[in-house]
Formats: sequence, structure tokens, C-alpha cells
Amino acid sequence: MKKLVALIALVGLLVMVVGVTAWQLSSGDDDEPNASMGKPADSEAADSGASSGEARTAPDPDLQTFYDQSIDWQPCGQRECAKLQVPLDYDDPTGSTIELNLLKRPADDQSAKVGNLVVNPGGPGAPGTTYADQADYAFGEPLRARFDIIGFDPRGTGASSPVDCLSDSDLDDYLAEDPSPDTKAEVKTLRSWSLKMGKGCKRLSGDVAAHVSTVEAARDMDVLRAALDEDKLTYFGASYGTKLGATYADLFPERSGRLVLDGAVDVSLSSKELSLGQAAGFQRALTAYVDDCLADDCYLGKTRKEALATIKGFLDEVDGDPIKVGDRDLKIGNAFYGIVVTLYNDEYWPMLDSALGNALDGDGAELLRLADVYASRNASGGYDDNSSEAIWAINCQDDPSYTPVGKIPGTFGEFRKASPTFGDVFAWGMEGCEGYLGPKPAKRKPISATGADPLLVVGTTRDPATPYEWAQALAKQLDSALLVTRDGDGHTGYNMGSDCVDDVIEGYLIDGDVPDGDVDCS
Repeated sequence: MKKLVALIALVGLLVMVVGVTAWQLSSGDDDEPNASMGKPADSEAADSGASSGEARTAPDPDLQTFYDQSIDWQPCGQRECAKLQVPLDYDDPTGSTIELNLLKRPADDQSAKVGNLVVNPGGPGAPGTTYADQADYAFGEPLRARFDIIGFDPRGTGASSPVDCLSDSDLDDYLAEDPSPDTKAEVKTLRSWSLKMGKGCKRLSGDVAAHVSTVEAARDMDVLRAALDEDKLTYFGASYGTKLGATYADLFPERSGRLVLDGAVDVSLSSKELSLGQAAGFQRALTAYVDDCLADDCYLGKTRKEALATIKGFLDEVDGDPIKVGDRDLKIGNAFYGIVVTLYNDEYWPMLDSALGNALDGDGAELLRLADVYASRNASGGYDDNSSEAIWAINCQDDPSYTPVGKIPGTFGEFRKASPTFGDVFAWGMEGCEGYLGPKPAKRKPISATGADPLLVVGTTRDPATPYEWAQALAKQLDSALLVTRDGDGHTGYNMGSDCVDDVIEGYLIDGDVPDGDVDCS
């Protein structure tokens, strides 16, 4: 997910391509694969999910109208855009409908096209259309050449009946508030934002806010698969997109083709376990950054302990005395997000050197800009998407449980052990869904995707947002999964500088080559 919205129980999970490409970043080391490639997953390796004539058969006759749709692609700049109709409520398929926003980035080599690759960048709440539009940054040349890359804004996000919960000015305040309150007044303020978010979502978004779950989004993907006239879905999901993809495979194993789940989420964990995992993950990433800084003349101090203390001390100082930046203030929430966004990729570390170094000298402009990029806030003061609100609505609908504010201090020991720097933030995040006013989800059975074709789960050893242990766990939960390990820093594994990882994924998606076993790209 992209967002670290502190009032959510879970740090945002999104591959940081959207919004960051303007910084002209790239990644760098090369590895060689150390596992042999097996035979194709099926005898029609070059046809991916091509239709055999039954692609449009709906799982429920009442849904057949939706499965019979054909997509009317229209030019939109250098891409093609369209809409897809789906039921608002799958339990009432003859009732209200909503439209999903679609974008296609056509394959560079149409004569050798394999098929359609549906993609999701995570969030939850990030627009998939933006991810597809930025395919030149997000995906390697082999995939861009051989696939029409299809992005869709999941229901409630982007331009697909987006949920709205706060005004832009309120969202500014929400993101700037202290994510780790240390006074009764600050605790009251944090709780009030959760309540305000819940009331706002219900008031401003109506019925849509009650139908933005991951299960519903996965069912939408099957309608999209049918409209693309593909027997089986070919899919690349990053970060939270792995939860969406795993959910799809579990719901529609017979329709699951080549699925890559990169930066995997362990769907079996409780909200507390997820928060503890991310606390440890971001601390690990911050420590890696500090160690890299110490390898040279580090502006933070002479030892790891001293450098980490400098960062913690800076956050504490900004908490009490925000830094003036023009007509805005760099508050503790902004400073937190500005630091954390740079931990998604070690290629972003020079940005943190500059932004945090200047902020320590009293100039918070760069750090505030980084926080704005993370929140999709533009220069005019508006927001380019609704991801900061959608993440709240989707996460809380998937799991509306929360920890009352009075019980959170009792968890500080665990969280501070996981992350001395950020532990309190993740602990307080468990209060986030108190204001949720939507329906409670049905209890789900453990995920397995029994009967699905072989799929790839990708994990990175020092991934801050989706710890490597989550990928290991998800690969075990999914019956047909193989684990691909990238040894490195940053969030997700594909297109992050490892030839080994890239070759395995591209060979699998393009040719159907399934590794003989788990792949270790150390």
C-alpha cells in the first residue's frame, strides 16, 4: 500500500512508482538467476489467457449481463480508455451499478502480443490506471513489448465511483496531525479524526462506501477478465495488489492464469500482527539507510545509535515546534510521511539526505514536498486522487476491528521493541477504524486457491512495507505458489535492479515458464 495514514491500522502498501516518477529515479544492481526454468505451465504458452469461447460464462446467471460486456476502447492521449459496468452489490446484481475506470497501454509489438496483463499497484486506494499509464517506469521492456497493460481503478478509488470522506483542507489537517499522541488532548484529536472519517465517508459517499471490499474488487476483476475475452486472468499485483490477486485466485481458481504477487501481504495476519510486522520492516529500512549514511561522512552522527537518535529527536522537536514553510507548517505527521516515503527504495535515499539535512537546519520545504508526493497532494493544494480516503474505507471494510485508545499504551513495549523510532506510530494506528460505520465482513476461510495454475509470490529481504516473512507465509498458504526471493532493500522485487528476479517473472508471464522450485536471487 502506498499510504502510511497514521490513523489506519496498516501502513499503506503500494509500489512507489505512482507520484515518484517525476523525480526521475532508477534502480541498480544486477543478479543472475540460480534456479533452472521448467516447462511452460500449459501447452499453449504463447497464448496466456486467450479465450476458448467460454471466457464470458458468468459464475451466476444473474451476472451474465455484466459478463457479456465488450470494452469500447477510445483514444486518450497515447493510451486507450474505457468504462466497465459492475454491480454495486453482488448480492443484488439487478440493483444499482457502478462504472470502473480502465486504461490500456498497448503492447509495443502488437504482432507478437501475448495478451492482456491486468495490473494493480496496491494501496489499497491507488489508481490502477495511473500505474498502467506509467508502465514505462514500472515494467521492463519485455513486458511492455508483449502485453497490452491494463490498469483499472478498483471500486471506490481513482475515477471508479471514488469514496469521499473529508474536504481537502480537512485532509491536510488529518495528514499533518501527530500520529503518536503523547497528551490527552492529542489522543482526543486522533480519535476525533477517526470518527470524522467514518461519518464523512457515509455522508459523502453513500452506498458506495459500503461496497469497496477486497472481495468485491476481486469479483470486479473477473468481470474485467471476461470483458477482455480471456479464459484466464494474467495479472501483476504489487503490495496490497498481492492481497487482491490472492483473493481472486481463491475465489476463481479455475480462472487464474499467470499471476505474479510482488511484495506479498500475509492475508492470515491480524491487524496487530500486520502493524508489528510493518513497524519492524520500516525500522529495518531506516537502519539500512543510516548504515549507508555512516559509510561516508554522515550528517546524522558518527554511530548508528547516534544517527537514529538524531532522527527521533528531530521528530520529537517538530512535534512541539512545527517548521514554517511559506503559508504552511511542516508538522509531525508531514515529517513522518516525508521520511518514510524515501524508505520504499534505496535509490530515494539521496532525497532523504537532502530533505532531512535541510530540515535539521530549519528548512522543511523538501520534506514537506516529499510528504505531499506521498499523499498525492498537488501544488495547487488539491489532491490528484482519493487514495488517502480510499485506504481507510477499504481497510476498515475488510477488517473493521480496532483497539480502543485506552488499551494502546499497553502495547507500546511490543511496538517499541519492533521499532524504537516508529513503534508508537504503528501502535496508535490500531485505533484507526473506530469510526467505521459500514457493514461487517463475512468471516473468511483461510486462503488456499486450490486448483489454480502455478503462480509466483515475490518477496524482498529488507522490504519495509511488506516484510519478507509475509511473502514466505503467503507462498505457503497458496497451494500452487512458488516463492521468488530478492535479497535487497526497498519495496517489491520486480524492476528493482535484479536481473534474476526480472528474468524469472518475465519468462513466466510471457512464455509460461514455471521455475522447478522456489528461486533465491541472492
